[in-house]
Amino acid sequence: MPKAAPVFSLPQALLSSFDTNDRINQYMIENLSTEAWRADPPSGKGRTIAAIVAHMHNVRVMWLKAAAKGTQIPAQLERSSVTPTQATKALAQSRDALSAVLKAALEGDGRVKGFRPDAAGFLGYLIAHDAHHRGQICMLARQVGHPLPQKAMFGMWEWGTRGKR
Repeated sequence: MPKAAPVFSLPQALLSSFDTNDRINQYMIENLSTEAWRADPPSGKGRTIAAIVAHMHNVRVMWLKAAAKGTQIPAQLERSSVTPTQATKALAQSRDALSAVLKAALEGDGRVKGFRPDAAGFLGYLIAHDAHHRGQICMLARQVGHPLPQKAMFGMWEWGTRGKR
């Protein structure tokens, strides 16, 4: 007897997309050179890569404070001292907490407290925010003379490879 095809679940697919987005963040950080992490921007103004990654996590924490009652909210990161290891751990924590918020909204009335229009829009916002800053990080790494390896640049677009593990 043939095996039944798995039932598609839109809420689960959306949550899986958020997980994949976070794995791409992790992959990018793993592939950054240590020299790029704290290198000053070429103009002398703006954030370092470490500060951008801290900002990504800290914005997630801001949304958790607004939307998550009863959820363990991770600590914010200090942009001047955060290490890549601390950043990847914190991003995983904020992803887990936001996934719980998204799951509850997707299984409930579709709303996330403090965000309009709905949970799908919130997910889009979170992924767009991360992607915007991934682009900044890749550009800044190149500008400071420590670009990500070409394999990693292409690897960030491999959602099928970076997907559910």
